[in-house]
Amino acid sequence: MLVTDSYGVRGGIAHYNRCVARALSEVAEVESIEVLPRLITDPVGQLPLRVSLRAEAANSKTRYLRSALGQYVKHHDLVFCGHLNLLPVAAVVALLKRARLVLQVHGIEAWKRPSVLKRLAMRRVDAIWSVSGVTRDRMNSWAGLPPDKYAIIPNTIDFSNYAPGPKREDLLQKYALHGRRVLLTLARLSAAERYKGIDEILEVLPALAEQEPDLSYVIAGEGDDRARLEAKAKDLKIADRVVFTGYVPESDKVDVLRLADVFAMPGSGEGFGIVYLEAMACGIPTVGSALDASREALREGQLGAIPDPKDPDALRAAILASLTAHKTVPEGLEYFSWPNFARRVLEAVRLVTTW
Repeated sequence: MLVTDSYGVRGGIAHYNRCVARALSEVAEVESIEVLPRLITDPVGQLPLRVSLRAEAANSKTRYLRSALGQYVKHHDLVFCGHLNLLPVAAVVALLKRARLVLQVHGIEAWKRPSVLKRLAMRRVDAIWSVSGVTRDRMNSWAGLPPDKYAIIPNTIDFSNYAPGPKREDLLQKYALHGRRVLLTLARLSAAERYKGIDEILEVLPALAEQEPDLSYVIAGEGDDRARLEAKAKDLKIADRVVFTGYVPESDKVDVLRLADVFAMPGSGEGFGIVYLEAMACGIPTVGSALDASREALREGQLGAIPDPKDPDALRAAILASLTAHKTVPEGLEYFSWPNFARRVLEAVRLVTTW
């Protein structure tokens, strides 16, 4: 597995790669899995059975290339490339090893036509695993590959870690949320990721407040775009009802989600978005978007609202309706359960190998 990140890194792609490794480790035919990460920033934790992490490959391009090419002397049946940016290296490794090559695609990294080198490396790919149909279709607008080249393997949710629960008293006090209705977005506040829908929510918040005077908007997360968002809230004269929490430790994530009466991230660039599953697993009514793959996380509107975020009236109506919805885990969320994820990985592996 050639990946940007996995064990020892936070974030959606790292989580997905760990899930793939775990699913592969549960396949009877798999003898061993070697994971080569580009990045490790945190403690690695316990690895699944038969999974080894080549930590010496991390945090250096030179060491990564050396470690990847060093795999030539070992036998592998399958090379998993966890990101399009790593495809040129993965293609060489697969060629040298005469192994099958799978490319995993997540979202915007695959939506636009890549460099010539990456397109040439695509010729070596035997199968493409995509987290969503949106990413598959947008990628194939430039790749032009036959449909049977793709497998859709959406994210998964561990229901033992996410469940409904009370609002934590110390967090209510910390963020001055007693007696407030809470609209929540949990995301990285990056200037490069302004497609999350936070701007659109801020812009409809004055109108929402007219109908819900006790409404507060909690923006959980940190990043280089925070200052601009704080200034925008002041310009819109809603700074008194917008709460910026800053970085949320993983240990507090569930409790921060449980503060919400509605979780909303109505963006235009999500390749999937595991946070929607996490919010719904906590019983929080959820608002996604009709413009990106969050609509697939919400099962095309079966599990939550999917308005067009570019239509302020539609967005406002969806949030207001969600504020009146019953807080419960929606029927159908089981679609994203671990057994279903593991089964999809197994089926995809067997399609690309001779097992």
